[in-house]
Amino acid sequence: MIDGYRRRLALLVASCYFMENLDGTIVTTAAPKLRAALGVSSTAIGLLISTYLMTFAVVIPVGNWLMSRLGERRLFLSAIALFTLASLLCAASHNLSELVVARSLQGVGAALMVPVGRIVVLANADKTDIMRLVAYIVWPSLLAPAIAPLVGGIIVTFGNWRWLFLPNVPLGAAAWIAGSLMMRPSTRRDPRLGALDWRGMLLTGGGLGGLVYSAFVAGEFTSSWANVVIWLAVSSSALGVAVVYLARRRDPFLDVRVFRVATFRQSLRGIFPFTMVVGSIPLLLPLMFQDRFGWSPIKSGTVVLFVFIGNVVAKPTTTPLLNRWGYRRVLVASTAAVSFTMLVFALFDATTPVALIAVAAFVNGVVRSIGYTGFLTLVYSDVPEHDMAHGTTLAATVQQVATGFAASAGVVALRVGGVVGHDAGLQTQGAYRIAFVLLAVLGAAATLNSLVMPRSAGDALRTLSASTD
Repeated sequence: MIDGYRRRLALLVASCYFMENLDGTIVTTAAPKLRAALGVSSTAIGLLISTYLMTFAVVIPVGNWLMSRLGERRLFLSAIALFTLASLLCAASHNLSELVVARSLQGVGAALMVPVGRIVVLANADKTDIMRLVAYIVWPSLLAPAIAPLVGGIIVTFGNWRWLFLPNVPLGAAAWIAGSLMMRPSTRRDPRLGALDWRGMLLTGGGLGGLVYSAFVAGEFTSSWANVVIWLAVSSSALGVAVVYLARRRDPFLDVRVFRVATFRQSLRGIFPFTMVVGSIPLLLPLMFQDRFGWSPIKSGTVVLFVFIGNVVAKPTTTPLLNRWGYRRVLVASTAAVSFTMLVFALFDATTPVALIAVAAFVNGVVRSIGYTGFLTLVYSDVPEHDMAHGTTLAATVQQVATGFAASAGVVALRVGGVVGHDAGLQTQGAYRIAFVLLAVLGAAATLNSLVMPRSAGDALRTLSASTD
């Protein structure tokens, strides 16, 4: 049974997760208006977005080491304060350079805020409670990308681009106050911990940052495929060297040997393509609605809001579904259903009834919520307690890199769709159709990954959770 303190802490971390996801998605969806307001190119705005993601990916792996040195309470509250202050600096920026610096600081705060909070919530938690705790943390974060197009549409229609960053200020201040009053003194601080392994950190950070930058390059319509391949090859090689290096160290700052746990490895292998597919929706759907259907940002955001409604409806059903049918069946069904909704989106055009589009968005929200919760609880199923901090950090790192690839996945699919559609003599809408089909194929990778899981995957969580309900 989850005690009151841990439940309140999980909800606090969930609110921070929501704030972080809302910030990241709202800026992406409002990118065209932001570009016009600043008078810069699309490439410059893309670099602004990728800078945040790169900083996030590079800093995440250091969080566990910093927590051991500073203590979880101090680090978590400092991260909230940094993220909130950086949001205020973003709103006060006068040019792109200032905004890039402020967004980088935001990335540092975000990288330490949610992953550290997740470690604190899950540390020493009973296996009986992990499914519910992760559901508490994850569910609100799924709402942010769904409501961001509407919130961003309202802001850019009736307000100034600076307002995009201001919602974080009261949210962050409230989270900091709640954390200060709620969190107990730190228990994980260890001043005797050795110095940070700078070689391992540079290799890891360089590889992760390079991967996220590769996604940015791939998402630029003007970039060549050769540049994409080069960046992917170099960053993947650096990350491979980092993994080998960390695996051989006796006391690595990030223990990659957690990947030996089968369910941990399988979960992350599935959540990567799954995140890329569902993460492309907040970008690709509003873009299609506004670019091809001629809808306003508010109308577009309102329809995408039905993804949020689907998330809400799915919340009470996810744990019973996992307990009744098991992780393998639920993940196969939910990931396949996500791919199916992508194929349905490919059929839409400007004459499609809005109600039908809203229903498809609703179904997408239901199955994406179930899939996310399944993957993100299964990842902790068999991780030993002494490896939980490293496992949580690695899971957050993989998820963040996948998020970096998500927006680019939609753009790359659209680029390929444009080329194929042009060669086939299709209308411009054909580019979106092909893009959604390609994303459905990518989603099938998550389904195949789930199919090869053993039927017993996650039974530790499932059986124990059922016994305490």
